Amino acid sequence: MVGYLFLAIVIFSIVAFFVGRAAGNRFVTTEGVTTHSLPGYHGAFVAVWVGVPAFVLVLLWLLFQGSVIDGLLFQSLPAAVTEGVTSAQRSLILSEIKNVAAGRIFAEPSPEIAAAAETLNRWQAIAGWAMVVVAVAVMLLALFVARSRLSPRFRARNGVERFMMVLMVFCSVVAILTTVGIIVSLLYESFEFFLLVPPHEFFFGLRWEPQIAIRADQVAGQGAFGAVPVFLGTLVIATIAMAVAVPIGLFTAIYLVEYASERVRSTVKPIMEILAGVPTVVYGFFAVLTVAPAIRNAGSLMGIATSPNSALAAGGVMGIMIIPFISSLSDDALRAVPRTMRDGSLAMGATRAETMTKVLLPSALPGIMGGILLALSRAIGETMIVVMAAGLIASLNINPLDSVTTVTVQIVTLLIGDTSFDNPKTLAAFALGLVLFLVTLGLNVIALTIVRKYREQYD
Repeated sequence: MVGYLFLAIVIFSIVAFFVGRAAGNRFVTTEGVTTHSLPGYHGAFVAVWVGVPAFVLVLLWLLFQGSVIDGLLFQSLPAAVTEGVTSAQRSLILSEIKNVAAGRIFAEPSPEIAAAAETLNRWQAIAGWAMVVVAVAVMLLALFVARSRLSPRFRARNGVERFMMVLMVFCSVVAILTTVGIIVSLLYESFEFFLLVPPHEFFFGLRWEPQIAIRADQVAGQGAFGAVPVFLGTLVIATIAMAVAVPIGLFTAIYLVEYASERVRSTVKPIMEILAGVPTVVYGFFAVLTVAPAIRNAGSLMGIATSPNSALAAGGVMGIMIIPFISSLSDDALRAVPRTMRDGSLAMGATRAETMTKVLLPSALPGIMGGILLALSRAIGETMIVVMAAGLIASLNINPLDSVTTVTVQIVTLLIGDTSFDNPKTLAAFALGLVLFLVTLGLNVIALTIVRKYREQYD
């Protein structure tokens, strides 16, 4: 029902737009009348007033409907069921009622639960139809009010522009608050972690074994939270990936810009960019089924001990995955360099290679650095390829033929299964996330410094 209601809001808004635009057209065709806004602005003004309030109303209704019905439903239960229950028991009772109401019955429910499930279905149906009726009424009222406000001198354009300004400010505030929320969450949970685990052990410890008991009936070790092996594994795989991606991506961009014909360029560039649309799980399968066995067989032929899951396999396939980021952005940056600089260099007798290395590459360095940093961020944050091709065990070595793990893989591993946010095993994920955030921030600061320095020289 909710999907149909949102579709109805879209249809009503489109109808309202045509109604408002028709009124604006009549104002324009009336002799001796000067209009303030174009007909399209009249239509947009009516559409905004019809669609936006109804959309916000439905969102708020859906946001509060569940909690309101849960509260009323719990109060309607007999006192024998609700008396003396804790908040956790209350959640279990409501969950059982919802399961029965949805038909997910694993055992015969009690008569009170069965009756409450019927009541829940009835109230949800009533609430759904009430939401539809109220939303349609609001849209019809808004259509009438907004249409009645239209006149030849009505400032419809100002109203539409004011709405767009409010919308952009709202989106900006949401983005800022989301970022602040993420940072605050990381800081708070990381602080809780460092109250349980000394910072020097986390940052300088050489053993990472976070699997400790969360419940009293679990059997596990004491745990060790030295994150150096995790950081080292992340560095090794990211280095291998960038060693593969940067030369290939940059040389591909140079070839397409300076040496390839337009026919070759129009064929090669789309094929290269297809790599960016391949899901990472496909790269993971390719790494574990093709690349890792090939590396292991090659190592066996040369008498070199090779792990079934290796950093070389994961890093190499990850490098292939991020080639389009470097290639495409470097290509755009090189082509954005003014043609006069290239022609001037060639006119002075420089070769194509000299023009590329001494004119085009320095001028396009800010864009190239942006592509490399985007690729580096993708390499550091990649999870699926590492899980499938590199492994889960943190080992303190830089041998690319051995199994390693990364920060993102450990974050996922720590938050799977039983979670308790007063336990260092779970809180360690936030500490790793905070370190990853700070490293990424530092890389961005360094990149901005480099970009600003070279932009001043070549602007």
